This record gives sequence, C-alpha cells and structure tokens, in this order.
Amino acid sequence: METVPASLGFAFGLIVLIAIALFWRAAHYSRLTLGLLLGWVALQSMVALRGFYTVTNTVPPHALAMVGPPVLLIGLLFATARGRRYLDGLNLQTLTLLHVVRIPVELVLFGLFVHQAVPELMTFEGRNFDILSGLSVPVVYYLVFKKQVPGRPWLLAWNFICLGLLLNIVANALLSVPGPFQRFSFEQPNVAILHFPFSLLPAVVVPLVLLAHLAAIRQLLRRG
Repeated sequence: METVPASLGFAFGLIVLIAIALFWRAAHYSRLTLGLLLGWVALQSMVALRGFYTVTNTVPPHALAMVGPPVLLIGLLFATARGRRYLDGLNLQTLTLLHVVRIPVELVLFGLFVHQAVPELMTFEGRNFDILSGLSVPVVYYLVFKKQVPGRPWLLAWNFICLGLLLNIVANALLSVPGPFQRFSFEQPNVAILHFPFSLLPAVVVPLVLLAHLAAIRQLLRRG
C-alpha cells in the first residue's frame, strides 16, 4: 500500500506488541502463552508479506485464515476443562486494562481512512463506536478495582456492552473486505487488513480483545 505512510505501520506494530504484553501479563507471564502469540504473529506476518491475503476472489476467502484459527482456539478453551481453568486463572484487572489498546487502534484506522485504505464506516466518523470502549477503561478500572464502586455487576454490564461494540465493527469490517462476501464500501473497500502489519488486527489484536471480554464475562458470572 504505497499511499499509507510507514509511520502508521510502525504505530500499529507497537499496538500489537502492547496488546500481546498485556495479555501475557494477564496470563501471569506464561511462557506457553507468549510462545503461541509470538509464533502466531510470525506466521501471520510471513503469510501476509507473501501476498496471500491480497488474493480476494476465492471461496472460501483467504482472509478466513486470519480469523479462523483464533476463533477455533477460543472455542477450545471454553470447551475443555484445562482451557476453562486457564481462562479462570487470567487476571481480571489486566484483562480490563488490555482494552485501552482500542484507543490507538481507532486512531490508526482513522489514519488508514484518510489514506484510502479502509472505508469511513470503520472509523469513529462512521459506524465504529469502539473507541468508547477504550476511553472508558480508566474510569471503569478506577471505580471497580480501586474504589469498588459500583462493583462487579457493573463491570459485567460494561463487558457485554463493549463486546457488542466490538462485534459491530468486526462485522462491518469483514463485510467491507474485497471478495465474494463484500456488502459495504465498494468505492473504498477495506484493503488495509490484507497487508502486513495491518493484517495483524483481525489475526491478533481483535482475538485478544474478544478473549479478554469472554474470559472476564465468564469469571464475573461464576463469581456472581
């Protein structure tokens, strides 16, 4: 993507590393967790750099290789006893803090829109209100974990609301990718995620944010 400045790619690379570091911290610095995440980043980076995702006329679409394995792994974590123990052992405070990465993600998406690499609907000027999730993190963290007001039921509600915001932008983003399933933004499609490093948004950052919500919701429901 010649129209996108290198600074946006560098900034997004830092976002990926921050998201990984926060989840690694939530997993109590598990070597296995870090190894899997870094291995997945390396694999996805190599695939994207070879142009695999820029081929958009296949059924099933190549982009399925970004999101399919993480979704399957998340399902496996919830479906197995060992996986559920892993989820219940994640640090709830750090899982909450992880969502602060959604602020710089939204800023990068807006920059990509300015450089015609994603549609407007993927920004906070369009249908994407996910930045509200990131902006609310400091308030939620302070009230729930420091002041313990209004308490964990409110944290549960916040997780459900922010999960809905996440699913909204994910659906709009996937339906804006060039290919047989595109439904939106034909004049300016979502081409950024077909290229490195922005391919790591659906492959790494979004699954980590999704898992952080689901693990937190599971812990809060069990404690409630």
